[in-house]
Amino acid sequence: MSSPLRLALVQMNIEAGNTESNYAKMRAKLEDAASLEPKPDIVVLPEMWNTGYALTEIRELADPNASRTKAILSEFCRAHEIVVIAGSIAELRGDSVTNTLYIFDRTGAEVAEYSKIHLFQLMNEHLHLKAGDTPGAFDLEGVPAAAMICYDIRFPELARKLALSGAKILFVPAEWPHPRLHHWRTLLQARAIENQMFVVSCNTVGESGGSNFFGHSMVIDPWGEVVAEAEEIEMILVTEINLDLVDEVRGRIPVFADRRPNIYE
Repeated sequence: MSSPLRLALVQMNIEAGNTESNYAKMRAKLEDAASLEPKPDIVVLPEMWNTGYALTEIRELADPNASRTKAILSEFCRAHEIVVIAGSIAELRGDSVTNTLYIFDRTGAEVAEYSKIHLFQLMNEHLHLKAGDTPGAFDLEGVPAAAMICYDIRFPELARKLALSGAKILFVPAEWPHPRLHHWRTLLQARAIENQMFVVSCNTVGESGGSNFFGHSMVIDPWGEVVAEAEEIEMILVTEINLDLVDEVRGRIPVFADRRPNIYE
């Protein structure tokens, strides 16, 4: 049996447009997570934590080539020997801004990145951000893992593609607002059940940019059971999971072996 993974999900309020405050809070929250006993193996941050949804000024606020973000998080991971799923940030790449997630290992090395593929037109993301075009599969210390960002979870075909690539754990940073808590919980549980994998979702909380975010960050197991769920306050949600459960569930209900993709296509 593999060792349990200890997770710490940083559910925080983000000040839309106030990058200095957001960076300061992120650093303080990371230190709080690192001081937990026992120390977490993985810390997860929410979506667009550096800028929030200040989309009309996002080009001026975004981190050029993620340079500031990478320096801070690499140093933190190296100093504390913790993996960070660095939520996502607004990143300036040339003339475009992307909504990009980074992963850093215990040595501080950047091991993967993923830019949000599906842009949420109801919030005009498509007018201000450039969509990614590569699924977020990556290796997490020898474990096949994956990432999606917020609105992505409404697209089951993307989650299935990641599961078929072998992913056992799916990380979902988000800024998911009221009044769609029922959608949030249902979609996350559905992605876990249908793909028989852990889903680790980190949402924001509080008012930001004219929207109200409800928190409820959660960890869901491959049966669709909620292992841990945050409240509607700033907090660090801590829990442990054992990835052996993925193989057990996939063995008991062989969904992937029973697929008939020739019919679906």
